[in-house]
Amino acid sequence: MPKLPVILLLALVPFLAHAGKQIVHGKKAAKNFLRFMASVQREGKHVCGGFLISPKFVLTAAHCDKGGNMTVVLGTHNLKMERNIQIFRVVRKYRHPKYEDVLSGNDIMLLQLSKPVPLSKTVKKVNIPVKDKAVKADSACVVAGWGKNETRGRKVADLLFATVKTIGSKECQRAWDAVKVKLPADTICAGGYESNKGACQGDSGGPLVCSGLAVGIVSFNLLGNCDYPNVPNVYTQISKFLPWIKKTTKKTSCY
Repeated sequence: MPKLPVILLLALVPFLAHAGKQIVHGKKAAKNFLRFMASVQREGKHVCGGFLISPKFVLTAAHCDKGGNMTVVLGTHNLKMERNIQIFRVVRKYRHPKYEDVLSGNDIMLLQLSKPVPLSKTVKKVNIPVKDKAVKADSACVVAGWGKNETRGRKVADLLFATVKTIGSKECQRAWDAVKVKLPADTICAGGYESNKGACQGDSGGPLVCSGLAVGIVSFNLLGNCDYPNVPNVYTQISKFLPWIKKTTKKTSCY
């Protein structure tokens, strides 16, 4: 099975945009919206999105692990503003043990922060599913990030979000069949298909939020094309990994 040369670096994402620098055809997020969004940074520069699921853990995509010193920025929607910014050192990265590449699935990673995040007016955690349950097709969800706002766009400082609809697994696979790609079983599809909205490079790792619940993680699109391709954007389905998440976070009694 061929690998995609470019993977979505969705910073997802709250809600999720195409992996890269910003959400495509998105809107600027209000200060009191998506307060769980995190900028995952390497050597002080934004590389992916993420989202706070407990005071000491941020959830993101496994393919966002590029080595180097990683930090997480919380408490602001504008990465250039110093006010309210909270920077946390990542003390340990828990990449799913079965992750190989985005097309093999398991594109999920937990980041353990150096200290508990104080929840406040600017920072909150988002709930994730408590049991494995399929996401209904045509559900209106939100994806967000600091990624590109077009295929060859440039990075932006403000958090953007877009409303996207989920796509049934059979319909999604039929679309990807046209480019000879078999999707992993642990994924959800939304946006970027018969639509002009979705995630882009830099949005990877961000959440797909449906009815206030983070159900997916921005994983990949087609060859980094955000403008838009004829296939849906692909997200890791969080509910498929609940046992691993609980086991991993329980190690520090912080979940």
